[in-house]
Formats: sequence, structure tokens, C-alpha cells
Amino acid sequence: MDEALEQYILDHIDREPLHLKRLARDVNVYLLYPRMCSGHLQGRILHMLTTMINPRRVLELGTYAGYSALSIAEALPPDGEMHTIEIDDEMEDFIRQRFAASDTGSKITLHIGDARDVLDSLGDITWDLVFIDANKRCYVEYYEMILPRLRQGGYILADNTLWDGKVTDPCHNHDAQTLGIMAFNDLVAEDERVEKVILPLRDGLTIIRKK
Repeated sequence: MDEALEQYILDHIDREPLHLKRLARDVNVYLLYPRMCSGHLQGRILHMLTTMINPRRVLELGTYAGYSALSIAEALPPDGEMHTIEIDDEMEDFIRQRFAASDTGSKITLHIGDARDVLDSLGDITWDLVFIDANKRCYVEYYEMILPRLRQGGYILADNTLWDGKVTDPCHNHDAQTLGIMAFNDLVAEDERVEKVILPLRDGLTIIRKK
């Protein structure tokens, strides 16, 4: 998508909330790899999907700066709760400060650690919605851990499933992260326990519904 068309889209969707605009600015000023931040368009899509699904319990694997978590939390009902997991402990202060500055940050519980370990520690919580945006090498493992804990009719949103187009490029699909995404895509495509569709949004967003 060229910049003019992307800007046209941004001009014709809901405005970016002020606290998220500030967060996006801080990401670009203070953090490495700002492209990892969900941003205005994806944030509004996550917000809309959460509103449509109307979950009470949400899990996120991969917090990064907290933009996606805050976008989802905005759409939670008054009794909704969200747990988000970030492996990089150096991000903790940055994330907590941004959650504290938001009206909806109180709905979010931040966990620092490997998503697989934290998920086990959370026990038998049944999730209504899960957003996967963590280590691409582990997407298959995350999926197999999450699906039994997802309610019937619940949703998984998996980010980066087109991985910058590398999934179809035989010259650039040999690294561990691309292979992890390809294995995940193949697994989900053949899994009759779920319905699935890939949206060509940014780096690819797969929507999965447990039957």
C-alpha cells in the first residue's frame, strides 16, 4: 500500500485516541524497532474486532509497548479483564507507565516472562479472545497451548502471518522466524477444529474462530 492510500484510510476511520497517539510518538522517540508497534489502523481494527466479539477475558502474547493491549482494553465491557505477556523485562517500566496513564489500563494485567511459562502459571482460565504477536518461532506451540483453553466460539487473532511477504519468497524463507510462521499457517489451514481467514493488513492478520 502506498503512503497516499494509507493516509487516505487513516483520514477516513476513527481518530487515534490521544493517549495512543502519545504512545506511538514515544515508541518512535525512545524504542528500537518502532515498526513493531501496532499503530493507528491496526489499533482501530483490534478495537473493532474486540467490540464485535465482546469478550470478557482476553489474553495477549507479546505486549511490546502496550499499544495493542490498550486498543483492545478500550473495547472491553466494565467487568472485562486482559492479561498481556512480554518477555523483555527492560520494557516493563515503559509499559506500566503507559497503562497507568490510560483510563483503561486498569483492566490490563502485565506479566513479564516467556509466554509459554506464564500461560502455564495462569492455570485453567478459559479465554474468549487471544491476540498472538510474540516469538514467531513459537507460533505453533502457542497455538496448541491456547486452543484447549479457548472457549467454543472464541477467537484467536494472529499477527504477522504474511511476514513481509517472505512466506511466498523461496529466496528469503529459510530463517527460523519465517519457517515458524509458515508452519503455523499450514497447521491452521488444515485444522478442522477452527474457521480461519487471513487479512492482508500490514504484515498479515489471521482471524481464527474455534468451532
